[in-house]
Amino acid sequence: MMKMPSFLHYSLPPPRSFFYFCLLLLLPLLLLLLLFVAPSSSSSSQDNNNNKVTLSLYYESLCPFCGDFIVNHLVKLFQTDLINIVNLRLVPWGNAWLAPDGTFLCQHGNDECFLNTIEACAVTVYPNVAQHFRFIHCIENLTLEGRQNQWVNCFQMTGLPKLPLDCYTNGNGKNIEQKFAQETTQLNPPHRFVPWVVVNNQALQEDYPNFVNYICKAYKGKSKPDGCRSLSTRTYDMMKDGNNSFQKPVCYVGHVKNLTLP
Repeated sequence: MMKMPSFLHYSLPPPRSFFYFCLLLLLPLLLLLLLFVAPSSSSSSQDNNNNKVTLSLYYESLCPFCGDFIVNHLVKLFQTDLINIVNLRLVPWGNAWLAPDGTFLCQHGNDECFLNTIEACAVTVYPNVAQHFRFIHCIENLTLEGRQNQWVNCFQMTGLPKLPLDCYTNGNGKNIEQKFAQETTQLNPPHRFVPWVVVNNQALQEDYPNFVNYICKAYKGKSKPDGCRSLSTRTYDMMKDGNNSFQKPVCYVGHVKNLTLP
């Protein structure tokens, strides 16, 4: 008589453990199913990362047109799925310049230099873009309301630690601002005003309100995000006045207004 291989000798489990036995049998099938399902999700995420569009915003903290752009328009990246395909860079230097002694001079006075540095620190100490944008959005919203002297409340309002203050007091903020100053002065073409928006090294210049259209056009991923369909036709509305003509809501280089916080 042919002897049965030893690995075929097994018996059914007792009734009380039958449920667990079935789980053991199903586990390999579940793992196999995950192998087929997971790649589609991860490949989509990888596709977004590989094809992200870089949007750089060059601005200054007390320019009301910069504040309006950040608070009411750039925020739409986070209100839709567009942020998934965008590498957002905020560069708070704007129309400032360096004095011969190395001090900062800003278009809207010393308080703007201070807030520029605080926001530059936020970009660095909160590396997560959603976090530092939330903090900067809070400050810019206060400036639009004429309450910029209450900026420190943004720590409580956003729930973020007071790391930008440490960054400012220990001198790191000045170093960050010097790097932002160098980057801004090396723009090609040179910036003529702020907000100055650059998408994948293309300066949008006066057409900056149409930034969504440029993002969606530059994105080379397999499928366009929903935000490309819902926002791209509406972004230019903010530029129209009652006569249906186009305005340029910007702070030009060289137009100095010495504003100080109360």
